[in-house]
Amino acid sequence: MTDHEPPSRFYNPSAFAFDTEVAIALLADMQIRRAIERGEFDNLPGSGKPLDLPAHHDPDWWLKSLMKREKLVLLPPSIQLRKDDAALDEQLDQLPNEQAVRREITQFNERVIRARYQLPAGPPLITMPRDIEATVTEWADRRAARAEDVRRKKREETAENQRTGRSIFGRRIRRRRSPDAQSSGD
Repeated sequence: MTDHEPPSRFYNPSAFAFDTEVAIALLADMQIRRAIERGEFDNLPGSGKPLDLPAHHDPDWWLKSLMKREKLVLLPPSIQLRKDDAALDEQLDQLPNEQAVRREITQFNERVIRARYQLPAGPPLITMPRDIEATVTEWADRRAARAEDVRRKKREETAENQRTGRSIFGRRIRRRRSPDAQSSGD
């Protein structure tokens, strides 16, 4: 088809109906394309740099500001459970008795099991529930080892104080001379 041939009988340009919004959008798009071809958008100031928009343009601005202000961190359940599992022994060491340790392990295991029944959000869940008896035994062993360390340090400190002649309060102990030592020194 050349430039002067009439359009085919199947193409009728008046068959397309445009409303004003579509016509304006098409005209604007055509003007933008022509300006790009002419290079009018090349080397604009700030080209290639991120926009510095205020926080209120973000639809989640209030949630992000709350998390920043309260120093909250939301992690996927699988990652949070890994962190909790890594910190569990240290947390258990702060508890006063076996009953509290068992309660804490049971709560941790319930969270792991609950997470296993949910659809995964984020990385896969690899954290396993803890064996309560084995964990309590490990806790008791660590507690006994800490108590033994404290007793050993006290014995060493007492021995050092006796050797240097200091009391447990850091003052020098005055030793009385026996009557035999006083008479021989005269």
